[in-house]
Amino acid sequence: MAYLRISICLIVFLWCDLVAAEQPLVPLNREPARYATIEDLVQEALDAGDMAGAVVVVASKDEVLYSAAFGNRQVEPTVEAMTLDTVFDLASLTKPIATATSIMILADQDKIKVEETLQKYLPEFCSEGKENITIEQLLLHTSGLIPDNSLKDYESGPEAAWKNICSLTLRSEPGEKFAYSDVNFIVLGKLVEVISGLSLDDFARDNIFMPLGMNETMFNPGHDLQARAAATERRGDVWLKGQVHDPRAALLQGVAGHAGLFSTVGDLVVYGQTLLRKGKYTDGRIMGAETFDRMTRPQAVSKGTRALGWDHRSAYSSNRGDRLSDSAFGHGGFTGTVLWVDPEKDRVFIFLSNRLHPDGKGSVNTLAGKIADVIGG
Repeated sequence: MAYLRISICLIVFLWCDLVAAEQPLVPLNREPARYATIEDLVQEALDAGDMAGAVVVVASKDEVLYSAAFGNRQVEPTVEAMTLDTVFDLASLTKPIATATSIMILADQDKIKVEETLQKYLPEFCSEGKENITIEQLLLHTSGLIPDNSLKDYESGPEAAWKNICSLTLRSEPGEKFAYSDVNFIVLGKLVEVISGLSLDDFARDNIFMPLGMNETMFNPGHDLQARAAATERRGDVWLKGQVHDPRAALLQGVAGHAGLFSTVGDLVVYGQTLLRKGKYTDGRIMGAETFDRMTRPQAVSKGTRALGWDHRSAYSSNRGDRLSDSAFGHGGFTGTVLWVDPEKDRVFIFLSNRLHPDGKGSVNTLAGKIADVIGG
């Protein structure tokens, strides 16, 4: 009888855990004394014009501890209030969430080895001195590739863009210098496509987002999600709202390894909690614990430390603050998005803003770092 009661309780617990992940977030603060200053910090930034609005969430691996929406998701041409279910252009958060996670899943499936050179997988890319670049170097931004090649290289469509990328030469020897590069992750997105036989968006959907129930995370969101997206800037006569801001990703039809992913904070909580559990979710795993450890282990580069697809402590880490533990890994996005995961402190920190709206002049990394200090203190 006792065994039956325990089994029933376990089933109910797992069912509640799964259902909770699917429920929309509501404003809450489970630790009022600890998180009291977040509202003041965000309001100060709103008053300074650093962004039109923002969403902030703090979670542990088991529950959401703090969630709030501030300001507006759009002020031009009409005003729309920010909400917790607002859809955001994640910009470079695409790199770790979609692309690096997909690469590590392929490694977990023994379909690639991250220490091997691209020569084995993408021989057409490995010319012009690029023969010795490894997958790991692309993930660490130590490949020696240029940060961004010309927009003109993308104007004739994805196939021509890939040929142009294959013709690029190196700026430095592979492994020698850290240089943050969108090209690195465009190449990694192509690698996912070649190895899996699926486009990056389809592979990420089937192997990350669908298993985790992240139903509002995708490239090229449809009209329903666009309607509640945070606006960015104007392109010609059109305000970008649910359409990718990054110009190269736009020319790549919205799907690229470096940018193009959209999501909500509710979906990102589920993703972050999965990482706190080392890739485990209710019904299985997106990757093994050893693969997760390899992905998130800090490695020395010429300027600080990085992980595979993630920031750790580098010139790009101002949005992590000073009080997260050394186990923390994260990333930022050009549109004003931030995600940090701290296994030692059992915390997920998500900051999503529309700092580019309406005039492209906002700045939020300092604010995100201050909020991270509140969480990590």
